[in-house]
Amino acid sequence: MDTDKLVVQKNKKKRYVIATLTTVVAAASLIAVCMHVDSGDAKVAYASVISGGKVVDASTNKPLAGAIVTFDTNETVQTDENGLFQIKPAIKKVAARAYGYTRAEVELASQQGKSSVEIKLRPFLPEALYLTVYGIGDRKIRTAALKLVDETEINSLVIDVKGDKGIIPYKSSIPLASEIGAQKVITVKDMKGLVQSLKDRGIYTIARVVVFKDSLLGQARPDLAIKTADGKIWHDRENLVWMDPSRKEAQDYAISVAIEAAQNGFDEVQFDYVRFPDHKGLVFGIANTEENRIKTISGFLGEARKQLMPYNVFISADIFGYVAWNLDDTQIGQKIDRLAPAVDYISLMLYPSGFQWGIPGYRNPVANSNRIVYLTLKKAHERTNLPTIRFRPWLQAFKDYAFDRRHFTGVEIRDQIKATEEFGSNGCMLWNPRNAYTSDGLKKKTASKSADIS
Repeated sequence: MDTDKLVVQKNKKKRYVIATLTTVVAAASLIAVCMHVDSGDAKVAYASVISGGKVVDASTNKPLAGAIVTFDTNETVQTDENGLFQIKPAIKKVAARAYGYTRAEVELASQQGKSSVEIKLRPFLPEALYLTVYGIGDRKIRTAALKLVDETEINSLVIDVKGDKGIIPYKSSIPLASEIGAQKVITVKDMKGLVQSLKDRGIYTIARVVVFKDSLLGQARPDLAIKTADGKIWHDRENLVWMDPSRKEAQDYAISVAIEAAQNGFDEVQFDYVRFPDHKGLVFGIANTEENRIKTISGFLGEARKQLMPYNVFISADIFGYVAWNLDDTQIGQKIDRLAPAVDYISLMLYPSGFQWGIPGYRNPVANSNRIVYLTLKKAHERTNLPTIRFRPWLQAFKDYAFDRRHFTGVEIRDQIKATEEFGSNGCMLWNPRNAYTSDGLKKKTASKSADIS
């Protein structure tokens, strides 16, 4: 086509409107024309091609800089200082998330007539309870947890999708899960349906994936398990088998579980036991050096992040509390500044009972719960230079086992929560291995709702 030819249109007053075909084509490229027939008449509807978007705070309408935007082509970008991003042709769906906010997505077909799409993200700080493989499937335990959601500040649940022993408590489509016996105990008939029912109640859902502690995989695939110096499979203090973190097959299995959790609708995937065991004299597929350990753990999280990116899901990792204080990798491959780029949230396990040597100035951690939590978060913040919103710690909601055997009641729980609020973290999570939680120490909601769920 010769785009320099002139287009001349004559109106009733004998005046001429002149434009080059180049201009016409350029203008037409901004317009999508769709035609349909209604009662024999041809009608033309015009919808602007969406070429850009904006991510804003749903409560203030202020732009969100640095929000993570994911397209259905699996490409990812971040918004600029004005919350803006560009959209390439042929994109059909745009999803976004930002630290300290919920996530959202928009089908561009629903935005006809617009040249730009706006995605609103709601500010949100998770206050979570943990439910085990058995806890989430037990109606009584689940209902008790939901009652706390209805009546207190709790608004989130951390749910085992791969537990400490390797059990996957729902019907998984991962072939290896069936092959190794991870499907022998099914406590949730429909995980996707359950997650949706929780989301319908406004509950933020976190899928806990235990990574390298997995007796079922280790027993079925001893070649992937950690060995002792004499070549035997190593068992920890709970008589459980661990996978060699350097083995790609072990890594891939955990990532496949994480992807399935994202497909089931979870808002966040949380990796636990993403480390080497804290035991000397073990044999791995790589030389047991600090740098090798760090590269292995950071590399795993980086690969998991890459594969989970299309799902617009948040990623977190459970980290030893002392990792915030130690300058080395704590002999487990966790070095906080090296882990940070691979996750959205760092979940330090700040159980005072776990600080067996205390911290500077506080040698009795269980008598100083608030300071243990606050000062460790502060140290992690200083080590990483991350915004405080990038941290969401685990807090102790179980009886002390290391010092004076005190019960962690409302006083200790509230002291820990206050520390996270003072620090400015992305909420917190309460850990009780028996899933025995009460309202002690929790702020009450002004109104309650029914806690029943099928």
